[in-house]
This record gives sequence, structure tokens and C-alpha cells, in this order.
Amino acid sequence: MCLVFMCLAATAAAQISENLKPPATEVVLLKALGKGKQVYACKAKAGAQGQFEWVLDRPEAGLFGQDGAEIGKHYKGPTWEATDGSKVIGQVQQRADAPVSNAVPWLLLKAASNQGTGTFGRVTYIQRLDTAGGAPPVEGCDKSHAGAEASVDYQATYIFFQAR
Repeated sequence: MCLVFMCLAATAAAQISENLKPPATEVVLLKALGKGKQVYACKAKAGAQGQFEWVLDRPEAGLFGQDGAEIGKHYKGPTWEATDGSKVIGQVQQRADAPVSNAVPWLLLKAASNQGTGTFGRVTYIQRLDTAGGAPPVEGCDKSHAGAEASVDYQATYIFFQAR
């Protein structure tokens, strides 16, 4: 796993695929380390009678700045909320498999809505990179466990963009 912002060096070394890059009109606003859990729910698999699977319900993570101080949180939506009260809700635009096993995919999200005039009120795009952990469990989800939840530790580098 990456330590606070040692992840960013890994991103620089790993080639970020073109589909995960925001439009050229966007500039970096903020980089943060997200650290917490991916929470999965055991649900019936769509189109597969009698089969069940772990489905992501929500993240529960803190967001930490380059100095290691907590600057916000990440939760269901997906929502990022800064300590100044501003929020951004993202919508996945693109994804790519993480280069390490058992890690959630890398993502490019577009802001679907913003609240507040603070930091996240200006966010237009979000990248999730350098993921470690967070993949759904491989077992334990069947009819007898329908509705059960499983939490998996993860961390990721989040890069927040704003319009130039």
C-alpha cells in the first residue's frame, strides 16, 4: 500500500490511460489520499436466477491532504465532502483495471452536482488512481447471506480538477 502521497510517485511512473484523463480544459485543484473501506452488499445477481454477488454499496473513507491532515470524507453517492462543507457528487465516465491485484479500478468521474462555495464547489472532474485493496470478497455471498454487508480496506489517490 502507498503512504500519504508516495502514491503520487507511483502514478507518475505508471502510464495513465488516455480514457482516464479529463479534458484539456481542466487543471488540478487538489490531490488527496482517500483511506477507509469499500462496503459491499450481498445481492441477487441480475439475470442469473439463484446466484448472488457482492455489489458495491458505498465507500466510507477519510480524505487526507499532502501534510497528512484530514481535509474531508468520501461516502455514498459517490460524494466527496470537504471540511469547509462543500461537496461534489461524481458520475463515473471511464474505468480501467488497477495494475495491482485485489484493488478497485481506476476511474475518471465527472461532477454531477456541487454544493457550497468551498473547495469541492468548483470540482469538475475527479480521478481515482493508485488504488490498493477494496476489491469485493470472493466468497461468502449466497442466498443465506442475502442483504449481508462486507467491508474491505482500501486507499486511493484522488485528484480533483476544476475548469481552467
